[in-house]
Amino acid sequence: MRTTNPIASLLGSSPFKPLQAHMRIVNECVLEVPALFDALVAGDNTALVEQKEKIFAKEGEADTLKHDLRAHLPKSLFMPVDRRDLLELLDLQDTIANVAQDIAGLMTERDMSVPEGMAEPLVAFVQRCIDTCNHAATIIEELDELIESGFRGRDATRVQEMVEALSKLEDETDDMGIALAQSLFAMEDDLKPVSVMFWYQMLQWIGDLADYGEKVGDRMLLLIAR
Repeated sequence: MRTTNPIASLLGSSPFKPLQAHMRIVNECVLEVPALFDALVAGDNTALVEQKEKIFAKEGEADTLKHDLRAHLPKSLFMPVDRRDLLELLDLQDTIANVAQDIAGLMTERDMSVPEGMAEPLVAFVQRCIDTCNHAATIIEELDELIESGFRGRDATRVQEMVEALSKLEDETDDMGIALAQSLFAMEDDLKPVSVMFWYQMLQWIGDLADYGEKVGDRMLLLIAR
């Protein structure tokens, strides 16, 4: 009987196809995050809620695909990659969408008015973290070529170079996050302590987007090394 399950169909050709599909949805999810902060800075609560709903919907899609992939991934694969490695990569990808959902949730559950002078560097920080996730998604698209080359040769070298570039992007986000945290703490006498606490948490979560994007790249390097 022909299967009607899209995940099973994808797995029939390659276990990497649904993994790539999952990362595309994750990337679509995080690409909605900058508009969330644009709405916050503009004081547009309607747009803020709309962006939150888009992020939650995409995170839900990513979750569904993750669970389907876990359920249908064969116990043993005649591939140059261990099943456990694929599941760990899947979890790292999914965490990116989870963090985006956490950011959107906090943004709409609490008044997160941007502290004075932080709007411009905050928006730039968010965009750079999204750039990092987008670069990680580009690396995942290289899986097909890596399989064909047996995770060796020119394709492996290209991915290694891409991961190095990803690491540099993440380093940039670290510096931007530290600068924003310093600005926040410099104003703590003028802000409510709870506002400082929540904004520090928000900065941590924004940085986590880039951090988990880098972890996806690092996991790809492990696949090549093995």
